[in-house]
Formats: sequence, C-alpha cells, structure tokens
Amino acid sequence: MSLISGIVDGLIYPPPGFHFLVVIEMFPQTPQDIRFQSVSGLSVNIPTETVAEGGENRFKHQFPGVPQFNKLVLKRGLFLGSFVSHWARNSIENFEFDPKNVLISLLNDSHIPLNVWHVFNAYPTKIDISEFNAEQNTLVVETLELTYQYFKPMGLDDLVAGAVGAVAGAVSGSVSF
Repeated sequence: MSLISGIVDGLIYPPPGFHFLVVIEMFPQTPQDIRFQSVSGLSVNIPTETVAEGGENRFKHQFPGVPQFNKLVLKRGLFLGSFVSHWARNSIENFEFDPKNVLISLLNDSHIPLNVWHVFNAYPTKIDISEFNAEQNTLVVETLELTYQYFKPMGLDDLVAGAVGAVAGAVSGSVSF
C-alpha cells in the first residue's frame, strides 16, 4: 500500500482504534516503554458560566470558562526494567514530579500516523496494579493515570483546515475595491 493510498483510506473510512503508538518524551527508554494496551482520557470540556444581565432579570448569558482536561489513562502489561514505570513510581513514592510530553499516534496498516495528539506536561498521579488471582491465568496489568495541562491534535484534519483557511484568507485578501 502506498502512502497516498493510506492517506486516502483515512479520508474515506474511519480508522480503527487498535493500532496506535504512545511515546513519552524521555531518555533513555526501552522497547517496553512504548507498548500500551489502551489509552483513554483525550477529552476536553469547556464549562460555561452563567451571568445575569445587570438591571434586567429576564436575561442570563452563558460565557465559556477555562477548558478542563481529563486524566490520561495508559494501560499495559507490567514490565520489569521500564523507565516509564520508574518515572511514575518516582513521582508517587518520592514526590519528585518531572513533567513529560506524550505523543499518541493513531496508525494505519502501513504504520503511518493518521492523527497525532501531543499531550503537554504530563505527570503521574496514580498507579494501579491489577489483582493477582490464583484461579485465573491473566497478565498483570499496570495502569498509569497522568494529569496534563492540555493536548493539541496534529493530523491531516489540521493540515486540511489550515490550507482551507489560508486559501480563504488569500482569496478574501486579494479582492479589493
């Protein structure tokens, strides 16, 4: 499959969510540090503030507030010798927070990123280890919960929107009377 074909497929069909890559911007890393089972929490909510109009009791205005971002939740099998696990434990156990940026990429079948979310200044706030059960043969799952400032999507949608905005600006800017 060619690069153009992969991009066109991303435009025509919604991509599946099972092929992704998570990279925490830290050095050094091991191959286990990018292996995650699931990612959730890429969500933003803008609360509104209600303000009554002064002198007029019939009207209330809704104004946007400060965006609120959910916690980023990363799940994976428990790995020994992982620098990401050490970074998380150091935050929780020693109260030494070292914020890192995180790149989450949704990939196509050719491993080419269709969309990337750049998460800024993330730091661990919770570590959860799955239960140990002698009656089941399951993997031990480590869940990391990260708090972050904000995320910025970077993908083909943003390139297309930027190009359309640039063309619209150029067209509207060139017409004058």
